[in-house]
Amino acid sequence: MNDLRLLIENINRKYDARPLPPPRRMPVEEFLPGEEIETAFGRHFETEKLWEHHRHHGSADIGALAALPHDLLSILAEMPSAAPENWAFLDTETTGLSGNMSTCAFLVGVGRITKEGFRVRQFFMRGYREEASLLESLSRHLKNFEVLVTYNGVAFDQPLLESRYRLNRAASPFARLPHLDLLHGARRLWKLRFDSCRLVDLENQVLGFERQGDIPGAMIPYVYFEYLRTKWIERLVPVFHHNQLDILTLACLTGIVPNAFNNAASCTHGAELAGIARWLKQTGDAERALPLFRRAVEAGLRDDLLFRTLWDIAKLDPAAAREIWTDLAGSRNPYRVKALTELAKHAEHTEKNYVTALEFTRDALALEPSEDLERREQRLEKKNHAKAQRRKDH
Repeated sequence: MNDLRLLIENINRKYDARPLPPPRRMPVEEFLPGEEIETAFGRHFETEKLWEHHRHHGSADIGALAALPHDLLSILAEMPSAAPENWAFLDTETTGLSGNMSTCAFLVGVGRITKEGFRVRQFFMRGYREEASLLESLSRHLKNFEVLVTYNGVAFDQPLLESRYRLNRAASPFARLPHLDLLHGARRLWKLRFDSCRLVDLENQVLGFERQGDIPGAMIPYVYFEYLRTKWIERLVPVFHHNQLDILTLACLTGIVPNAFNNAASCTHGAELAGIARWLKQTGDAERALPLFRRAVEAGLRDDLLFRTLWDIAKLDPAAAREIWTDLAGSRNPYRVKALTELAKHAEHTEKNYVTALEFTRDALALEPSEDLERREQRLEKKNHAKAQRRKDH
């Protein structure tokens, strides 16, 4: 408990929050800027944070968000053209990570791009009885937007909120909102470059912003349950800050990820080029993927990624395939057996050179025995024997 209190004191000092008083009951509206909101279903609390347009979040220019192209998101998914101020950036803080029926979102943040900068409105339930009011107000707020953007929201945030709407016998606001989950685009772009694509890790590695004393996500449910018991709202302040930063980072990365796919020609990092090329290859756009794979090799790749990229190039460029297979077959790498197998196929079917095909097959068998290779060996032995017999007969 002392460690938790020390952590929260450090976070509050960083964000210039009020000094942490001795634990006591305190209404949230007396501790945080905001107001109690009344709906037809009761009351809840809302607060709002503004990052002015002249500020930066790490390397990201907050003011530049308002100038993002209306069709920027369409490169990642089937999204309508919509002005950036009509994009809703949503993230939740919940009572658990399991997503079962007992899990609820006690804090929902929605970020929006404005001329003044970037605003995050947070909807907070001070107790379970306030959930219906929170959900009603969230629905009304989301009517102002045309697009929903989340990070892993397709798998977690949206299904969780939809289940809470159902339990409260209320209509979900998400059916009318096209949903972009930026996690998938971020993974395509950066999973080959970075060890982790967690939002907070990309915030540090891509934006160059490092949080100081951020509350670990695993502690957030515990802190909320403590608040329900004690009503010590000051201990929840780091959770509000955590949610705000997650949403701001989401917005800043939304300005970067689709732009990288739209302007791959300006990309210079080998792993990012390879990631974009793989995505294009999966979508069937081999014409655009091949030159990006080549540029990735020229830019420099770590060995494991280099071997995979060379293999991809060979698949897309038949003219270069044999040379690449030969290179891969001549060194220790994960694609060595596959390259030997391809060389055997080429020698057998294209060159009709069964002796060479048999040699490649036996080299592959020596490295990695398999039934397929054994059958290929037997077939080639028969072909070589038959060919030798025909020569003898002539």
